[in-house]
Amino acid sequence: MEVRLGSLVRDAREAQGTTIIIDVFRAFTTAAIAFEHGAKEITLVAEPEEALELHRRGIGDFLMGEVAGTRPEGFNFGNSPYEISQVDLAGKTLVQSTRAGTVGVAAAVNASEIYLGSFVVAQATVAAIKANGADLVSIIAMGDQGVDRSDEDEHCGIYLRNIMEDREPDFDAVKTLIMAGGATRKFFDPGQPQFHPEDVALALEIDRYDFAMKISREDGLLVARKHGG
Repeated sequence: MEVRLGSLVRDAREAQGTTIIIDVFRAFTTAAIAFEHGAKEITLVAEPEEALELHRRGIGDFLMGEVAGTRPEGFNFGNSPYEISQVDLAGKTLVQSTRAGTVGVAAAVNASEIYLGSFVVAQATVAAIKANGADLVSIIAMGDQGVDRSDEDEHCGIYLRNIMEDREPDFDAVKTLIMAGGATRKFFDPGQPQFHPEDVALALEIDRYDFAMKISREDGLLVARKHGG
């Protein structure tokens, strides 16, 4: 198996083979929690206007996402793992739009398969990909707004590569590096209430869930569902 590491939208566009799009803070931690709380499927789009249009067409019971960390007008939920953990989503469908993760999924047009990546589903994602016998895996860290690298996504990419190649990385060491970086500061800033300290704690719970999240291309839409677990 060949494993390639990449970053940001530019590498998402070039990604080939089975591809993991990573967004730890916060999209694909939030998505995992939504699935755990009963969501049936999540349609991913790059722009909030697309999400609103799909909703007008009857797609998605709820809209979930963010622009600059804030819930867009007309959306039901923001992009907070903590906030979505308080919601019963049993049997519901969602449309999600964020500025990094969902943009990366939409950009990965050359990927044969796409999985959503975060620490909470790390081992389950690797197990699903290995079970399918992938020859080429592209791991893309989406970073901040898809244009600037971020510690948490880059470290998650390296962590996933390590376990994909049967190494045993020290997650506590990885977590320490992330907590020492600048990306976590906004979550503890009272002036930015759209970010919750609990978001960080939830996003850094390694292997919290035993399922992967896999994209299906359906009638031009990118639809994520639980895979395994």
